[in-house]
Amino acid sequence: MARFNEDQLQQVRDERREQIMSAALKVFARSGINGTKMSMIAAEAGISKGLLYLYFTSKNELFIKLVQEAMEGAVIAMEQISSLPGSPLEKIRALTTMIFSESDKDYFRLIQYTDTSDEVPEEAKALLQQHSTASFFDVLMPIFVEGQQVGELLEGDPGQLIASYLTVLHALMLIDVGKNTYYRIPEVDVLLRIITNGPIADTPALLK
Repeated sequence: MARFNEDQLQQVRDERREQIMSAALKVFARSGINGTKMSMIAAEAGISKGLLYLYFTSKNELFIKLVQEAMEGAVIAMEQISSLPGSPLEKIRALTTMIFSESDKDYFRLIQYTDTSDEVPEEAKALLQQHSTASFFDVLMPIFVEGQQVGELLEGDPGQLIASYLTVLHALMLIDVGKNTYYRIPEVDVLLRIITNGPIADTPALLK
């Protein structure tokens, strides 16, 4: 019988851990923390509940780990947006596209849920506070101001414009569109009409 060396065993453990976290993210994003059971996560991951407990002792531990990963990813994403080439509108479009992408939308939904829910562990709330200096609002302010200066974005208080943009994103994150045939996530260009001057020209996808 072939034997695994320690490096191979660690790779298997790491892959299993990622499998569990990916499944937990989907379940938490769909059901919230109070509506989630460890058995639901195990079923989503396709493993036994006993195996799940070998990696995580509780759903709170799993939730906190996912919030930490989500916040670290959000900070990196915002740094990328600020340093991208292109116009302010192109940067905002790239950010919006990323937020609603299949690979990232559940992470952003988890952040929104953690920020607004009283059900989540305090440690998860603390992780959001820890990264408050890299908040969306702070990073978006110079981009929106420049967008107004070059005539791409609506005039007026840039703070109010950012608040309107983030409010729409937040509302869409909280809607489970999969369960309601009347709701749809709008096309990015349609969504951006709430902050732009005139029609939106096609812009390249700046984030892959």
